[in-house]
Amino acid sequence: MKPVEELTPQEALKELENLSRRLLELDIAYHTNDMPLLTDAEYDAVKRRNAAIEARFPDLVLSSSPSLRVGAMLKEGFTKRKHLKPVLSLGNIFSEAELYDFMEKIKNFLGFSEGTSLEMVAEPKIDGLCFSAIYENGVFTYGTTRGNGLEGEDITDNLRTIVDLPLRLRTQNPPTLFEVRGEVYMSKEAFLALNAQQEATHEKPFANPRNAAAGSLRQLDARITAGRKLNIFAYALGEMHGIQFETHWQFLQTLKEFGFPVNPYIKKCFSEQEMMTFFKDLSEKRASLPYDIDGIVYKVNDLNLQGRLGFTAHAPRWAIAHKFPAEQALTQVEKIIVQVGRTGVLTPVAQVSPVNVGGVLVRRATLHNFDEIQRKDIREGDMVVLQRAGDVIPQIVGVQLQKRPLNSHPFVIPTCCPVCGSPAKKEEEDAFLYCTGGLSCPAQITERLKHFISKDALDIEGMGDKNIDLFYELGWIKTPADLWHLEGKKFDLMRREGWGKKSVDNLFESLNKVKQGVELDRFIYAIGIPEIGLNTARILARTFTTWSHFQEQMTVPEALKTLCQIEGVGEVMAQKIVDFFSNPHQLTLLQDLTQILPIRPYHFETKQTPLTGKTVVFTGTLSMSRSEAKEKALQAGAKVSSSLSSKTDYLIIGADPGKKVDQARELNVAVLTEEEFKNMLD
Repeated sequence: MKPVEELTPQEALKELENLSRRLLELDIAYHTNDMPLLTDAEYDAVKRRNAAIEARFPDLVLSSSPSLRVGAMLKEGFTKRKHLKPVLSLGNIFSEAELYDFMEKIKNFLGFSEGTSLEMVAEPKIDGLCFSAIYENGVFTYGTTRGNGLEGEDITDNLRTIVDLPLRLRTQNPPTLFEVRGEVYMSKEAFLALNAQQEATHEKPFANPRNAAAGSLRQLDARITAGRKLNIFAYALGEMHGIQFETHWQFLQTLKEFGFPVNPYIKKCFSEQEMMTFFKDLSEKRASLPYDIDGIVYKVNDLNLQGRLGFTAHAPRWAIAHKFPAEQALTQVEKIIVQVGRTGVLTPVAQVSPVNVGGVLVRRATLHNFDEIQRKDIREGDMVVLQRAGDVIPQIVGVQLQKRPLNSHPFVIPTCCPVCGSPAKKEEEDAFLYCTGGLSCPAQITERLKHFISKDALDIEGMGDKNIDLFYELGWIKTPADLWHLEGKKFDLMRREGWGKKSVDNLFESLNKVKQGVELDRFIYAIGIPEIGLNTARILARTFTTWSHFQEQMTVPEALKTLCQIEGVGEVMAQKIVDFFSNPHQLTLLQDLTQILPIRPYHFETKQTPLTGKTVVFTGTLSMSRSEAKEKALQAGAKVSSSLSSKTDYLIIGADPGKKVDQARELNVAVLTEEEFKNMLD
């Protein structure tokens, strides 16, 4: 495995695509089906590799990235409820050095001088299922799971069965609205008792307490939930009216007064050393605790500072999860297979003998590329060490050569695509092989279609990956537009095994729902422009506002220059977009789609200020950090660019602004002081 700092942009992009595909599979298994394919540590490790690559190549962040990607698909059968505020996931760190780096970033963002202390709250990270409970005038009204972060499953009746959850707040003067978030978990003792009961009735036992808690809470029959011993810990605030807090610690104390269980091990920390001491202490106590924890969560205590720090697209800047180190396991490589992605990348995957690591059976390990196989000399039949934490999940750390079979042979790198037989090509200085079959390769066609219908793209419920494969094999679909030509196959579909009138009606209801209109950012992501993730799609949608404007600007000679001036769009990414729109085949596909699907203009909620819709550039040293200044400008409705052009509206200057002031005058761009910028924000 090549170190992140040695990756080329091409290698980084291909690896990010492989990691995102694997993580999608893992997320569906973990969050939707409550049947994880890997342990939490293994899952965390691939996210860590992904995050490291994204940190070095921010312009290559994919829409399918786990850093963008929050929660998972909802379980069928539950009513959906939109969250009052998005429920975002936390970023992860795994070492003391990363903790210091996290704290330094916070202090730099806030403009704190070196040596300034920052009060943090450290909490054990409970290994359970996230919930949100809403109280109106002190009475429990409804509750949801995290779901996909924007909407969750309505589990009101199930939550009512948990005795830890107060049905009425213990206060004489309740707030008008109070949303509390926390974790539903099952104790180790209750888990062992439940599995004993499962075995006594010849039912499948649960893999671990987290899965038992999730499976128990997400029952359509609340009586089943009531028969399971579940507990909760409350730890986060959501939407609130009629009550205010100055610190997170104050909020936690109020939770106790209101009747919520709060973890007894929470602690205030005033330095990184105290945080590490707390981490080490809890790590030693971990095995003796009556419930599972998988790390420590650190949060900035001051809620005003939390507000200043705000959020990235996927996580709060003011909190992080410090995960405990993981383990290793020994298993055998049964077979090495080659998968084909939607961009034609050939990815080797090791099928291993199932090995139980942390209560979860591991059956596969991604090998990333063929150079990795050759470097480690991984062969079929080898006994290998799987690492649960590190660069890749699950990562093969090494081979036990003393146990290698005598008839062992090196793995032969394929010269052609295993699906369509087209020649396999390796680009210069690239670690990945590509199928040259393009859209004549069934694997690439189906993988692109699966991307098109995915949750973050057009979100066509009832379709699913297996049905894409089925419809392609039947010859019913080859392009995205073909999905809306399936109406003529409706009766043929109902005659197939596993399809009834209800499932067919639900599928076409989903297709017709999409046909009513698609958000611009989702459509840009769905069409599968290489390297364009959901976050970048939103940046493009916010910049160009409408599909017609975006497509028009991408087909003019100045397209590359225009894209490179957009904050968050790098040169490599910009070239990929231009190449996409210069492909006649892609333009034909887009024309077919846009004749079927109305694409809605992009709208985003910001406060109306004199900066709304304006393009700004910052230069010089500001009193606030550059990151905070950019965040404030975006919240005010402005577009932030890194370079000046004739389309720039304002150059905002701090101390020692440099040559950009002269450039602004030459371009007739208005120059604002930081004070004038702040006045416009207000």
